[in-house]
Amino acid sequence: MTPRFSVWGITGLPEIAPHDDLVTLIADAVATQSVADPDLALKSGDILVVTSKIVSKSENMLVPASEREQAIAADTVRVVAERVHPGGTFKIVETRQGLVMAAAGIDMSNVPEGLALRLPADPDASARKLCAGLRETLGIDIGIIITDTIGRAWRVGQTDMAIGSAGVQLTDDLRGANDANGRPLHVTQAVIADEIAGAADLVKGKTSGIPVAVVRGLARFVTDLDAPGARSLTRTGDDDMFRFGSAEAYRLGYEAALAEAKSKSVKQD
Repeated sequence: MTPRFSVWGITGLPEIAPHDDLVTLIADAVATQSVADPDLALKSGDILVVTSKIVSKSENMLVPASEREQAIAADTVRVVAERVHPGGTFKIVETRQGLVMAAAGIDMSNVPEGLALRLPADPDASARKLCAGLRETLGIDIGIIITDTIGRAWRVGQTDMAIGSAGVQLTDDLRGANDANGRPLHVTQAVIADEIAGAADLVKGKTSGIPVAVVRGLARFVTDLDAPGARSLTRTGDDDMFRFGSAEAYRLGYEAALAEAKSKSVKQD
């Protein structure tokens, strides 16, 4: 059989407001869409890819735009890198959700005028709640991936990645297998969740008003609700090979050199 999967957007969702029931809204939109095309009805093994913005809106994570800087500070664990520009200071930070993002992921696009939107407080918990609700409502086993847009340090532009998940196997661990030429694979782990996130964004987009997509054909990656969430993908501590921003690296190098100079001075005395 030729390997294949398909992706399509769920249309007809309204503008999401605080405390809206995403389970009901998504289930109703799917039902309406499938009247015209029965093939679009959800099936066991489907994976729903949900833009974090509608999750944040439903969880009332909106703040006044005038308080955006305070919200960034509140959601920041550490500053990874920063650069001064004419409009202020651009910061890449590690968030309390364990993500490394510009401005702690706090965005002002696709939100009402005068407001900014924080990320969900716990994207994995949000994904589990949504996945459990839809599984119960629809009577099928589906997976959920919650996504947000990120830049990459060594690549131009942005792409989507998984920031929350439930009922989905996140990686395809190929370590210990052999490649097509019979050579052993030692480090290869395909990050399925991020690949699905990027694929789904091709039909969701940023300007189409389609915040949810369906991915079909990857049922082998749909699993139990208690599977590890997307936070488990984050490299932290010693596993983070680039954990120091330029300012941090300069300061640590300066302090180490100063300590070494003092030590030599004491020995000479």
